[in-house]
Amino acid sequence: MPPCTKRGPYKNGLSRSVCLMGLSVCFPGLYGNDGLLPARWQLRYSGKALWEQLLSSPTLLWLAPRLGLDTQTAMELLCLLGAALSLAATVLESLRDSLVFLFLWIMYLSMYQVGQVFLYFQWDSLLLETGFLCVLIAPVTSLRGWRAGREHDPVTFWLVRWLLFRLMFASGIVKLTSRCPTWWGLTALTYHYETQCIPTPLAWFAHQLPVWWHKLSVVATFAIEIAAPFLFLSPLRRLRLGAFYMQVVLQVLIILSGNYNFFNLLTLTMCLSLLDDEHIYFWLRSSLWWAGFVVEIAVWALIGFGTVTWFDLQINWDKWTVSSRTVFTFHQFNQFLKTVTFPSVWLGVLSLTWELVSSMFRCACVEGFFKRFLGTVQWTVFGAAAVSMFAISLVPFTFIEYDSNTSVWPGVRQGYDAVSRYQLVNSYGLFRRMTGVGGRPEVVIEGSMDKVTWTEIEFMYKPGNLSAPPSVITPHQPRLDWQMWFAALGTHTHSPWFTSLMYRLLQGKTDVIELIQSDVSQYPFHQQPPTYLRAHRYKYWFTKTLADGLVHTLSHTHTHREPMGDEVVDSCCAAII
Repeated sequence: MPPCTKRGPYKNGLSRSVCLMGLSVCFPGLYGNDGLLPARWQLRYSGKALWEQLLSSPTLLWLAPRLGLDTQTAMELLCLLGAALSLAATVLESLRDSLVFLFLWIMYLSMYQVGQVFLYFQWDSLLLETGFLCVLIAPVTSLRGWRAGREHDPVTFWLVRWLLFRLMFASGIVKLTSRCPTWWGLTALTYHYETQCIPTPLAWFAHQLPVWWHKLSVVATFAIEIAAPFLFLSPLRRLRLGAFYMQVVLQVLIILSGNYNFFNLLTLTMCLSLLDDEHIYFWLRSSLWWAGFVVEIAVWALIGFGTVTWFDLQINWDKWTVSSRTVFTFHQFNQFLKTVTFPSVWLGVLSLTWELVSSMFRCACVEGFFKRFLGTVQWTVFGAAAVSMFAISLVPFTFIEYDSNTSVWPGVRQGYDAVSRYQLVNSYGLFRRMTGVGGRPEVVIEGSMDKVTWTEIEFMYKPGNLSAPPSVITPHQPRLDWQMWFAALGTHTHSPWFTSLMYRLLQGKTDVIELIQSDVSQYPFHQQPPTYLRAHRYKYWFTKTLADGLVHTLSHTHTHREPMGDEVVDSCCAAII
């Protein structure tokens, strides 16, 4: 087995463990009976048979009443059990088998089905998809005899490389198909560092870099996310290694400047699939090595030439700066997208076919009839699974281009529709549009006992206090802080859970208060709940210097939620109680 196929499940187990432990901390306040969105709301026991309930919403929580548990206890038990098993699989190699990863995938899918808006992030879908791939990659059993002779490993591990291609390529494409003026004008990073959800301390310093550097960084982002992913499927080792280091640099820079929980760790895990060098053409290692070297130089030169040409990169030697601008139109980009989407699918077909054929050849060369027979059976089963996963992934992948999506074979589309509820494959596209242009919107909640004196309720992680430095919390995700960031982008009616948050704070529910301050004594109304709450929306900006001790400046824009007391909330939240 190539070393990377061992590290993949190990790192996925680590990512899943971090995610589930973080979720277990937030669980009571988010999904408990006194939480913001009680999980029991999502499970309507209508008297249907168990199998019908599982088909309509695949979650183990349907079993809770049969086990004498309420929904809150069952979900908390699943969360803690999943975190413990994930951590054990990270530490103990003997637990990294298909059955363990299947159980972990089922547990996370069970919580995802009732998680509502707090579990609907793209990295939650990504964790589910990679989790199911671990079921195919990991050994079927921990028995030593069954771990040997896995000639099909490169085929199933190739699916991780294909997922990485879909993730990165789509993330680059959607930035331009969204017609966001900041991505087209190459100015997105002049806003990104101060407007992202939870910046790190280094984000302030990154924001102070000159505009020409920010624009050059956007150009590099497009090269890494749009051009480099095609190298993931290359049979040439050095091209894959180059693409690997480009992705690592991007992910590390994201980690340093922003708190994006376990997403970057998970993406780096998938990048390990690029280090699998067992399938290089044998003739590239001997007399014709120079031919591969020439091809690699030509590919890198083509990417460099295309980047310089499409973004008009010019060096000003007098000022030691690099200018850049987008020289292609939206129509030209759409034509480019139509040109490359389907060929990229066929590139995937050729790459997967090569892995299948080479694995079949290795199976045929295994000594001993029984081992050869067992290897052939495994190759057939896992090869069919890999082809099926690849086929249904074409539906969400081609969402980036309408004509290509409508050309997908109907049988493949039917297969995708049949399994879509299980989140086996998903569509991706991170940072589609740059938010916060003209200032970072932020909702600030205030409480009062008399409707005269108002006290701000500060969150642990999201920006609030102007002098508080940004925090470093990766790989944990404070899911309420993240949703508060989204809530600031629209009115409170676009975030129904926000009214529930205000209601629970007026009630003084400790589980919800701990989402805001884990040390309840730091909560300004820990002794007595406020009589009134209100919410204002402000715009925050990074300061130019730190000399005055301030990290942010702000200006008030408008009232996000009018003052509300028990009598107001009771009338609009009757369904909650």
